[in-house]
Amino acid sequence: MNRDEQQTEELIRHEEELRVGTQERTIGGVRVAKHVETERVVRTEPRAVEDAALERSPVAEHDSGEVETLPDGSISIPVFEEELVVTKRLVVRERVIVRKRVAIEEQRVEGELRRERVEVEGDAEYDVNSRPGETTLSKEKQ
Repeated sequence: MNRDEQQTEELIRHEEELRVGTQERTIGGVRVAKHVETERVVRTEPRAVEDAALERSPVAEHDSGEVETLPDGSISIPVFEEELVVTKRLVVRERVIVRKRVAIEEQRVEGELRRERVEVEGDAEYDVNSRPGETTLSKEKQ
């Protein structure tokens, strides 16, 4: 190798890599609320009431409720009245199902990667292939 010839070599010192991954994060939520509505209902319902225009007497404790003939020949007829009975009960009307869906979408990611290169130029008298920190003379100069 002549003294005038120079050696040029490239040596990669550091290189960056791009690593792309996914990470879950909360972006919102769903709140489900159940509301109970109360409706006041007022209705007029027909009911039957029997009436007699004579004498009324209170009902005895163990009254049979049957038509009776009294000793004087009069007829005792029980008078009935319908009693309205109102009941409420819980009835299932529908069921609400909430499901969570996961959608996979592709997203383009761009970034810049840096790479360090070291270019070593040396005279013919130095060995440019030596390790860092070492400088050796070539065999011609020794």
